Amino acid sequence: MSSLEKPDLVTTNVKWRWPSVHPEGRKFVVVALAATVLLWLVLGWDVIGWLAAGLTLWTAAFFRDPIRTTPLGEGLIVAPADGLVTMIATVPPPRELCGEGGLTDEPVIRVSIFMSVFDVHINRTPIAGTIARVVYIAGKFLNADLDKASEDNERQHILVEGDDGTRVAFTQIAGLVARRIVPWIKVGDRVGPGQRVGLIRFGSRVDVYLPAGTSSQVLLGQRAIAGETIIARAGVSELIEGVAQ
Repeated sequence: MSSLEKPDLVTTNVKWRWPSVHPEGRKFVVVALAATVLLWLVLGWDVIGWLAAGLTLWTAAFFRDPIRTTPLGEGLIVAPADGLVTMIATVPPPRELCGEGGLTDEPVIRVSIFMSVFDVHINRTPIAGTIARVVYIAGKFLNADLDKASEDNERQHILVEGDDGTRVAFTQIAGLVARRIVPWIKVGDRVGPGQRVGLIRFGSRVDVYLPAGTSSQVLLGQRAIAGETIIARAGVSELIEGVAQ
């Protein structure tokens, strides 16, 4: 096959694989495993040992880092988080993201994705581009599913500017159990489509602020997959409908 020929997609196979544990979570897995060995083998506490073993497996699952295939295309905005789409509302963007070099203060559509403790908690950029702003705000730890969590909870705003000037903002919001937002990017960094940008430990929410004139292409109650689910197309305001079943 020459370098200009495309592979035959019909005969290309993709095999399922166990997701790896992200390095950020390996220390927690090691601690849980050590506690399991101590309780089970050294102290002989079978019942508690089994519970500790289950906790170890859950910890490994929580920090799992699956490979994602991000769709490419003009104007595509993908989900930054795994979870349930719980709110779609027209709201003013966070004031920390407004002003020169940021967003305007005009209301835009916000899509909220709630991550339970069973979801993958690694977050990804919704578009490729340059990190234009990162703002961390200390706050409370209310239920992340509440609307006021976007203003009261510990959170981190991230603004990404695409090469075409499109600006998409998203906010990592800590929840009842989450106690730390871990960033892997800084202002000025270049990010590719669907690239990993950070995580929130143990249950949380991510809000996405779509560009002006852009409507959501996901529905309330839909499950989003970080880096894969297309939540909007920049500049497209076509509304969609769906049915829960």
